[in-house]
Amino acid sequence: MSAAMTAPPIRAIDAGAPMMELRDIARRFEKKLDLAGRIARRLGAPVKEEVVHAVDGVDLTIRKGEVVGLVGESGCGKSTLGRMVAGILPPSGGTIQRNGVDIRSLDAAAAREMKLRTQMIFQDPYASLNPRMRVADIVGEAPLVHGIVSRAGYDAYVDEQMRRAGLDPAFKRRYPHQFSGGQRQRIGIARALAVKPDFIVCDEAVAALDVSIQAQILNLFIKLRTELDLTYLFISHDLGVVEHISDRVVIMYLGRVVEEAPSETVFAQPNHPYTRSLLDAVPRIESRKRAFSVVKGEIPSPLNPPQGCHFHPRCPHAMERCRVERPILKEVAPGQRSACHLNDAA
Repeated sequence: MSAAMTAPPIRAIDAGAPMMELRDIARRFEKKLDLAGRIARRLGAPVKEEVVHAVDGVDLTIRKGEVVGLVGESGCGKSTLGRMVAGILPPSGGTIQRNGVDIRSLDAAAAREMKLRTQMIFQDPYASLNPRMRVADIVGEAPLVHGIVSRAGYDAYVDEQMRRAGLDPAFKRRYPHQFSGGQRQRIGIARALAVKPDFIVCDEAVAALDVSIQAQILNLFIKLRTELDLTYLFISHDLGVVEHISDRVVIMYLGRVVEEAPSETVFAQPNHPYTRSLLDAVPRIESRKRAFSVVKGEIPSPLNPPQGCHFHPRCPHAMERCRVERPILKEVAPGQRSACHLNDAA
């Protein structure tokens, strides 16, 4: 095999289907009772197994070439959703389709090909790299194992991936601890690109970096999108970063999508009270005379989420219906969907 060999094609592609489509996706984490807990329950104590509702019935469509920003507070389930999209975590319910194919229907070989085409870049550029491996092996191991590159073309292929990520191939024999944070993140990017993906999940990929380095990495993502025809799910809590890079923005709150719209619409005409609260907390030059406000209260525990609309305990517009009935995500303007009962009352 030559170093220029491309990855095997995904089987049974529907050219007209979205690249990624999630339907009613849920993920629950269950904590079983330990021995003491089981004994206590037998003795009549009101103890029970704990269930974290990390993702609760999410519908999401991502088309080829899009950059979709996924935004929400810490603990809202966005990283869990990203890991399900990347195939790292299985969903507890719902379906994930890739190019019109339900990934659960694939045989082992096709599922492996599909996973290669979807890669993830993690928040911590040090913890996500094996400290005992040299950079050349971190970047080149997967393409070698999966037959994307031959042993003869290995060194040249690793050099190519490092240059593409903005790294000097002369340093490929070094270990991760010998690089700065920004360089380590570039190593993670090179590792992801080495298996020729067409879809990348970026999970807070610039959150741990200095502001100046953030700009460099964001510009690299934009450049690679154009050069390699990539599609991104860009997960972040930083609205400024999301506004800069995203075509469309999805807002999550406590495991649910509450608003979805083109980037310019979300920042110019937000609909959901939670989205407006997030934007009110962002400092902007043009509003420097305004007092900034933050979202009131704490995000409820996913162990015991509120009934009805999850946001109602913190919403200044909450009414009785919000406390008992879950709002449906529906179109409120062209390309904009929101899950709020206020849209029915308007």
